[in-house]
Amino acid sequence: MFIKNKKRIPLSRYWTSRYLLTLCIGLIAIAFFSALWIRNTTLENRINIMKLLTEDMANRIVSTGELRPLLGRGVPGGFPDRRWMDLEGEPFIYIANSEGQVVSSNRPMGPLGKQVNENIIESIETVQKLHLSNDSINYYLVKAPISVNENIIGWVVMIESEIELAKVNQEYTLLTIMIISLALLGWGAIYFLTKRLSRPIKEVAQAAKQVQEGDYHIHLPLNSKEEEVYELVTSFKEMANRLERLESLRTELLAGVTHELRTPVTSISGLLQAVNDSVVSGEEAKEFLNISFRETTKMKTMVEDLLAFNSFAANAVPLTMIKANINDLVENVVYQWNVSQEEGINATITLLKTDLQIEVDTIRLEQIIINLLNNAKQAIQEGEIQVNVSLDKYDVYIDIADNGPGIPIEEQAFIFERFYRGEGKKYKHRGLGLGLSLSKMIAQAMKGDLYLRQSSTMGTIFRISLPRG
Repeated sequence: MFIKNKKRIPLSRYWTSRYLLTLCIGLIAIAFFSALWIRNTTLENRINIMKLLTEDMANRIVSTGELRPLLGRGVPGGFPDRRWMDLEGEPFIYIANSEGQVVSSNRPMGPLGKQVNENIIESIETVQKLHLSNDSINYYLVKAPISVNENIIGWVVMIESEIELAKVNQEYTLLTIMIISLALLGWGAIYFLTKRLSRPIKEVAQAAKQVQEGDYHIHLPLNSKEEEVYELVTSFKEMANRLERLESLRTELLAGVTHELRTPVTSISGLLQAVNDSVVSGEEAKEFLNISFRETTKMKTMVEDLLAFNSFAANAVPLTMIKANINDLVENVVYQWNVSQEEGINATITLLKTDLQIEVDTIRLEQIIINLLNNAKQAIQEGEIQVNVSLDKYDVYIDIADNGPGIPIEEQAFIFERFYRGEGKKYKHRGLGLGLSLSKMIAQAMKGDLYLRQSSTMGTIFRISLPRG
């Protein structure tokens, strides 16, 4: 199968271009609707000004007396200047008698000529939108009556094209400047933010390549203010530290397994060779065979630990869960362990006041308790180990406590890691470092847990928790 190679784009360029495209589309939409709003608002405002001007002219004409003396002499105070409406051109203003005949105007001719159409005069609408038959331009017409003693003796009519009324070049210029400024400002902000966000991602990507090459000593800044970026960087650093630790554990595992298996094999080989060559005989030969048997048992135990751990890690070992009396179960396990120990080591028990049945795999729970007792024995060499059974509303607890020197603080976070062996045990006791890790996995498989409750120079307490029901 062939996968088409797509050209990769830097993160800053990818997001900047898309943010900028989105910003431009948004600003174009805003500019379009803003231009429509400015045009309609300007048109409405200028029509209102036309209404005020026509009414003012009608009032001034009435205040001078009759209409007839005004014929040919214009309007008292003159026609209004176009600058009142901020227009490029001057609107057409007509003074007409009651029949619509134009008697005076500010400009010759115009769209109405010498006669105002009677339909315009008779209409009750003060503002009318016209489309004259001899012109393709729309006009707005505003009229105001000239009334004397409630009798209409004439009309003031003002008319201008829609194009002129809606023309707002200055406002459009300001809108264009504003939109361009916002686009540039937005692009700058987007570029800065994208570059700021992409920088730690690029650093993490470079660190990932460094880890891929086997170099786990990475340096990533932790001064990011963004929570998600900070979590990304810290998580990656923790992952790199964990990988480095696992790599170290892997190396130690190979060396440890080789050493731990080679030692009994070498011992067994030498002892059997001595018996075979008749170097020893009688009781001494029998003792050599017993030592060989014990070494074989140790080697078998290590192999079984490896197999059991792999099986639990793959969830391939079924549990046999049965109802069992927790007091009887713990008491029997501790009794059997005490019997097999040398003098100077003893485990005491504190049980529940009343018997309690819980669902467990008895064999697996016994395996966990014995492993913890053996670890406690290695910690104290001689003395007393305390096993305490307690409960709360939801769980049953089995605490195994010793009075040894405790686990160093720097090692406590790793004691449940597979193949991990503390510095205090690495060279004193043989093993693969799977005991606690395997025990924790078994406890969790029974819907419980195993964890370090506390550890100090006064001693160590491990706790097994199991659900009551």
